[in-house]
Amino acid sequence: MRTYGLIGYPLTHSFSEKYFINKFHQLGIIDAEYFTFSIPSIDELNLIIKTHQNLCGFNITIPYKKQILAFLNDADDIVKAMNACNCVIIKDEQLIGYNTDVIGFELSLKPFLKPHHNKALILGTGGAAAAVEFVFKKLNINYQLVSRNSCNDNLMYSELNESILSDHTLIINTSPVGQFPANDQSPSIPYQFITSKHHLFDLIYNPVETSFLQKGKAMGASTQNGYEMLLLQAEESWRIWSEK
Repeated sequence: MRTYGLIGYPLTHSFSEKYFINKFHQLGIIDAEYFTFSIPSIDELNLIIKTHQNLCGFNITIPYKKQILAFLNDADDIVKAMNACNCVIIKDEQLIGYNTDVIGFELSLKPFLKPHHNKALILGTGGAAAAVEFVFKKLNINYQLVSRNSCNDNLMYSELNESILSDHTLIINTSPVGQFPANDQSPSIPYQFITSKHHLFDLIYNPVETSFLQKGKAMGASTQNGYEMLLLQAEESWRIWSEK
């Protein structure tokens, strides 16, 4: 039995588990299974690999997309460039890292892009933010990272003002703020300065419309959640596992 799974913490709900179980059923695959591994420390990964000797690959989510790098034996060029990984294949006892968030984000965002979407704010600085940065560099979209604390050249949420928001018409939330069950929470940005020129993308998919998206839509912005991105990255993970 081939085993696959999702590594993260906490995993109060898992799109991936249901998705892959349904996929195995649809493809008539009876020798594969998918589990969630909610581990409070990435150090428990070695025990999971030892316990599940048929583990062939796994996805990684918050908060381990960067911490997983220390466990990899090799990685593709994208992971090496962005220092974040969300997909691992185990081959000959070697852990090889990939990043499927990049494909998922780029393909889901592109249909919404307009000529004036040439500057962006990225809310959050974790592994998901690294994928967004990679795509923006590829698309020649200037961006500014926003975090709660002063770090490097990042903006702090408290520094955001009308001038900054009018200049940055793409706003991407990569943080978990607003994710179920904390549906009433939203990133602390001055929503009153959002206009119909803005596009808000929340990588969260549960709830379907976060408070962040609701507030942006109320100001006339176009919005999208992370569900399509999730579908695309899951498909890319399966392609990597099945082809390699």
